[in-house]
Parts: sequence; structure tokens; C-alpha cells
Amino acid sequence: MKYPLDCKKNFKESMLFWLTKFVKYKLTSLSNKELKDPAVLASVNLALTKGVENIAELDALVKKARNAGLGGASTYFNPLKKIYEILEFYELKSLAQIDEELLSEVLASATGALSDASKKNFRIATINFFKFLDAQNEEEGKAHNFNIELKNWGGITGKKGVKLPEYMSEEEVSRFLTALDESNFRINTARNQLIIKIIIFTGIRVSEALALKRRDISAEGDLFVLRIRGKGNKYRVVMIKRHLIEELLNRLPTNMLSDQGLLFTNRDGKALTQAYVSRMVEQILFKAGIRKQKNGAHMLRHTFATMLYQKQKDLVLVQEALGHASLDTSRIYTHFDNGKLRLAAKVAEELNENAGS
Repeated sequence: MKYPLDCKKNFKESMLFWLTKFVKYKLTSLSNKELKDPAVLASVNLALTKGVENIAELDALVKKARNAGLGGASTYFNPLKKIYEILEFYELKSLAQIDEELLSEVLASATGALSDASKKNFRIATINFFKFLDAQNEEEGKAHNFNIELKNWGGITGKKGVKLPEYMSEEEVSRFLTALDESNFRINTARNQLIIKIIIFTGIRVSEALALKRRDISAEGDLFVLRIRGKGNKYRVVMIKRHLIEELLNRLPTNMLSDQGLLFTNRDGKALTQAYVSRMVEQILFKAGIRKQKNGAHMLRHTFATMLYQKQKDLVLVQEALGHASLDTSRIYTHFDNGKLRLAAKVAEELNENAGS
């Protein structure tokens, strides 16, 4: 029997439902040569059929199956459990909001300290799970297809057919920024314009922008220096010309700060979600008449990286400015060439000047 993708009342419960279905499917397809007690497996399958209340209950059933001799169950489930726990922080409204870019970001966070072999396990488990969803979800005769391949993630690169990241051309960036400046959001226009400009002018991740606090931004001459907390709680700095965002920064309502001093919050002082920012980006792209296969906020990061390399032809600068991890060294997390980062800030200024011309 097939079920709607969002078959429960919220994202968390729907994701748990599908994880449970996937575990049950794997238990019936794994080799049972090492099975010690068939009755234990039967009891686990019965419990999975009835459903679980939380991820801890599902974890306990997987461990029970593993102890009965089905060790492969943990190989598939443990990576997905970690992904589930990280996705909880994104406060998604629908499973359909998950795409390859988001999963790449989640996997990078989940596997930063793991070996290449463990990263491969995460990749395989992720691909298998979403292929299962592709085949099993259906609503009114239609299914949502994720088409997750992860060919170019975790050092595992496909030999051919690897898709380039989606990004805007310089002319499209100009139209996008014009549409952004002309946007009058129902609430908090300054806040919404500011977070989008910070992302596209610095290339930081959406999650990094959402974690920004007022104390993370300091003035240095004609620049703002932003202290960014990246993956694995590693810090780096990025720079942006003050005149690009200072007026918007001063317009932020101080009564909306969270207890932790977060810069971008809703009226209750809670952090904005990545899904909210992506919806804003989609609206602005539509207003600017720009059509992309990937319309989410992460596309702004790809755009900045592309513009930066096209103008400076310096891959090391791109790596340092965006906080990309290296397979060979973690140098970028501890050493920064501020002279080069000033060039990154200059590129953002030029993009803004082109929008106003």
C-alpha cells in the first residue's frame, strides 16, 4: 500500500513514519543467514507494523534486530537517524522541501569527523532511503520523486553526468537585487532584505546566517567583519562593505532579539527557518522573472562563489571565503588571508553597484 508523502500532521511525524517503513522493508530484504532467533525478528516486524512513537523507539527496535543477527539493519538506520535529528532543526513543513543541496549540507554536518568509509555508508543509506520514498509515496495517482544521487558529495565523484550547481548570471543578480530592494514584505522588510543580502554578498550558508548574533558583526573601517560559526562549531570571518547593509542593520527592531541575541528572529524571538528564507528567495526570483531548477536560498551561495571565481580566478580565495572543507587539511578553519577576504567584500560591492546602475 502506498501513502501520501506528508501522511502525518507534521514533518517530524511523517519522516518518522517513512523511516519505520524503510526499516521494515530492509529487515525483509537483508540476508538472514546470521539470524539467531526468528521469533525476535517476528516481534520486531510486528512492532514496526504497528508504528512507533519516536525515534528512540525505532532505534531500540533496530538494535533488537541487530542483536538477533541482522547487523545490516544498523548500517542503514544509523546514518538516517542522524539525518533525521539534524533535519529537526530546519523546521521543515513538508518532506518535499528536501532536495539534494539540503541533504549535502546535512550530510556535511553529520559526517565532518568521520572516515571516508563511514561517509560512503551515509551516502548509500541516504540514496537507498529516498529511492524507497520515490517508489512508495503516492497521492491522487501522483508521486513525488526526489531523484537523490549525491554524485559529487563527500569526495565521491561520478565519472560523468555530474550537474553543476545552480547559480545566477551577473545580469540576473542585478535583476534579483533590484527586485529585492523593491520588495515590500508584509512584515519585517528590513530583516528579510538584510539576511538575503548578507547571504548573496558573502556566500555564507543559510544556516550560518540564521545563527548570526549582533555581537558577531563588528565595524572595521569601511567594512563589516562577520564572525561565522560554521560546521563542527568551527569559526571563520567574512567581510562586507558597510554601506551595503548598514542602513538595513540599523532598522532591525531590537525588541525582536532572542534570548541568545540572534539577529534574525520572528516576533516571538525564535530563529527563522531555512524554509522561510528559501520561500522569500523564490518569491523574489519570481518577481525578477528569473527561473531556476533550484530556487532555494542555497543557490545564492553558489552564485557568490561563481562570481567570486570568475572575477578573481583564485580557488583558494573561494575556498577560504566560503569555508569549504579540504580533503587534505583543515587549514582554512584556522588561517585566513584578510587581504584576500577584502577582495571578496569588493566583489559584493561591485554586484550592488551594477544593480543600481
